[in-house]
Amino acid sequence: MLEWLPPALDAPLQQGFGITHFEYGVLFALADADERTLRMSVLAGYANSTLSRLSRAVGRLESRGWVHRSADPTDGRSTLAVLTDEGLRRFELATPVHVRNVRRLVLETTTRSQQKQLREISTRVMRALRASGQWSSAR
Repeated sequence: MLEWLPPALDAPLQQGFGITHFEYGVLFALADADERTLRMSVLAGYANSTLSRLSRAVGRLESRGWVHRSADPTDGRSTLAVLTDEGLRRFELATPVHVRNVRRLVLETTTRSQQKQLREISTRVMRALRASGQWSSAR
């Protein structure tokens, strides 16, 4: 399941919007942020990504006009990623497609009891990953 779910989440986003699930996650984080803006290092933490991988993804989104980067005025060493109006519009178009796909693949195939178990198992696994240092908010 861990190997098969990511491509299944990617497919409708790729077909309908030309983005990966990872790029959708970047758009989600920016759409949810104050002023639709995050430091790249913070965004990398949210995405559980290296700055290199994130930079390539943001570059692809930037080439479409969905995101732009700028220097952080409070810290010239940092770069900000900013979701554009067009990026927000595209994110809002992609969201119902993504939500339907998650519901179809995960929620409609499991009972409420199984969903509760999945949530509890996921919480325990994430707690263990964080404690082991395998996951960090910025890599």
